[in-house]
Amino acid sequence: MNVEEPRQAAPTLAWFKSSYSTGSGGECVEVAACPGSTYVRDSKDKAGPVLSFTHGRWTAFIEFATQN
Repeated sequence: MNVEEPRQAAPTLAWFKSSYSTGSGGECVEVAACPGSTYVRDSKDKAGPVLSFTHGRWTAFIEFATQN
């Protein structure tokens, strides 16, 4: 995992908000994918830090998070 300056990553990315995010101010994340990396940020703090994951590590996280 890497933390990148949002000004470097954000302008060229298409961000998608989690389907679990609500408008009531709960835990909200946005994800953007590009060749070689998946980026994650807090949707309430778009100017804040951006996390960067390889696709393999992001896939492993998703698999782990969706286990019963």
